[in-house]
Formats: sequence, C-alpha cells, structure tokens
Amino acid sequence: MDYAHPEYLTETDWLEAHLGDPDLRVIDCTHYLPNYFDESAGRRIEMVSGRSHYEAGHIPGSAFVDLREDLCDRNNPRFMYPMPPAAQFEAVMSRLGVGPGTRVVLYDDMLNLWAARVWWMMRSFGFDGAAVLNGGWKKWVAENRPVSQASSTYPASSFVARTRPERIAKRDEVKAAIGDGATCLLNALDPEEFAGRGPVRYKRPGHIPSSVNVSFLGLLKPDTQIYLDADTLRAQFGHAGATGADRVIAYCGGAIAASSAAFALSLIGVENVALYDGSMTEWAADPSLPLV
Repeated sequence: MDYAHPEYLTETDWLEAHLGDPDLRVIDCTHYLPNYFDESAGRRIEMVSGRSHYEAGHIPGSAFVDLREDLCDRNNPRFMYPMPPAAQFEAVMSRLGVGPGTRVVLYDDMLNLWAARVWWMMRSFGFDGAAVLNGGWKKWVAENRPVSQASSTYPASSFVARTRPERIAKRDEVKAAIGDGATCLLNALDPEEFAGRGPVRYKRPGHIPSSVNVSFLGLLKPDTQIYLDADTLRAQFGHAGATGADRVIAYCGGAIAASSAAFALSLIGVENVALYDGSMTEWAADPSLPLV
C-alpha cells in the first residue's frame, strides 16, 4: 500500500530536475546534537547550528534556516526548541521567500529530524505547501547530485500565519491523556532512553505513564535515510496503538524526534496528531509530574 500523502515527501531526482523552478524554495534545516549519545549529555546537551555545514556545501540555490536562532521562541529558555510566536515565524518565512504560490522542500544532514521539525512548524502555522526531501543530504550526496558553496537567498515574500493550535499539545492536555484509552501518548526516543537507561538528559529518567515507544531511529532505512514503506510504518504505529487512537500526542526530549514521528504518521494518513512541545525537557523538570 502506498503512502496516504506521498506529496509530503520529495524525491531527489524530482528535486534536481526542478531546481530552477521560480516557485520552488529549498531550505537546508541542518542542526546538530553532537554529544547526544555520549555520557556528557547527562550534564549538558550540546546544540550546534548547521550553518558551517551549509557553507561547506549545499543543494544549489537552497537557503539556510537556523533552528535555534530563527525558529525558537527567544522568550522561553525552559524548552530546548520551543515553537516561535506567529509574528517571529512570519518574519522568518517572509525572509526565506515562503508565501502564497510557493512550494518548499526541506532537508537536513541528520536523519530528516530537523526538516520534519520545520515541516511540522509550517503546517502548524497554516502552510501546506512544504515537503521533506526523502533521504536528505546524505542521499543527495551519495547519488553525486550537484553541490554548491554559493550563498543563496530568495526574493522576500509576505507570509501570513494561520495558527492551528490543535497541532501543539500543552502539559495539561498530556496529563489528562495519561490512562485515557482514546489518546495515544507516543514517545519517539530510542528504546534505552524510553526505559530510563543511559545518560539522564532531562532531569529525571523514564517516560510518561501509559505512553508507548516508537523510536525515531526505526522510521528510516539506516543506509539511505529514506522513510520506511507505508506498510511497515503502519505496522509499527499500529502495534503501538497510534493508528486507531482518537488522538495521538507525540513527545521526546525536545520535540525534535517527535516531529519525525508525527511526520511519519501524517505520511500514512494519521492526521489527528499533536506535538507536545515541552516534551521531557518540561515534564521531567517538574517533580510533581509522574514518570515510570
């Protein structure tokens, strides 16, 4: 069975053939967490911009967006990557040339995580013309497709946000969902972290009670970083109870891995999905909130 929404993905051959299209905006979203799987992450998770990666080489004509500098709420230091206010998002999208009549392809050099995060933001602010490059930078380079070091910009536009608040879950909604059979709380971290083993990155180990684990690491083919076929994704999410739930709330540590899970769910037609933006960064920091 095919994806319910294949338009949410763009393939590398299509992108190369359409790089010159005047309505196309290609955006490098690369960001890094270089020590995430090291013991040092228990002390501090390093967050590094992908700008130097972009400057060293990128898809020709693409622009760069910095997740931390451009697309995080500067007034919310409690979260790792908090959603920006609408006015800030509008300004960044307008600078990138995103607006009515444009198509956007998002990519990164890190398992499609950051591209999926920006895709979720764009949908949450009412823009439906974005797609994630399947396989991202890794597949593009492996196929010997063109690379540029020239800095690129697009003509400025006028982006107007149409906020969809149902796509972002708050802490109280997550609390109410614990033990609620109609809502699937989906943890997208790796299985070891879900089980509370390894470095304690978010104040306390474990997971939110009644949540299930579908790791972001299991959504892609590791050699090509393309998303798994629709039947395999449906089986994974179905086994976790996500495909039959009235609502899915995805979370992780900082709402990045969960964005990839939410994107994969959207690919297979599960649209009643929200992202818990605070994720474990907020939840584990509050000792009154339960973890198991």
